[in-house]
Amino acid sequence: MKRVGFTFKIEESKINIYKKHHKNVWPEMLEALRKNGWRNYSIFLKPDGTLFGYFEADKSFEESLKGMEKEEINTKWQEFMKPYFEDINENRPDESMMELEEVFHTD
Repeated sequence: MKRVGFTFKIEESKINIYKKHHKNVWPEMLEALRKNGWRNYSIFLKPDGTLFGYFEADKSFEESLKGMEKEEINTKWQEFMKPYFEDINENRPDESMMELEEVFHTD
């Protein structure tokens, strides 16, 4: 198991609708995440739209992303969510994810 953290930024004006969508994540998307090793997945939000994501990968961050790349539902979800994000250019949100270095952990 590998602990993974990452950050993103969404537009402040879209925070409420972003939160609404995440209260109703498509069941097929949740199943695809589980299937591809995304465990204990959480997203945290600051008032300015900064997001911090955390999950525990079965193998690695890269393997979890590669698995999701093969899922048609992930492509649909990423395109659906893309308008909410800042500074990802033409990329989908999952193509802009960068793993943060873990510098401390305690059980």
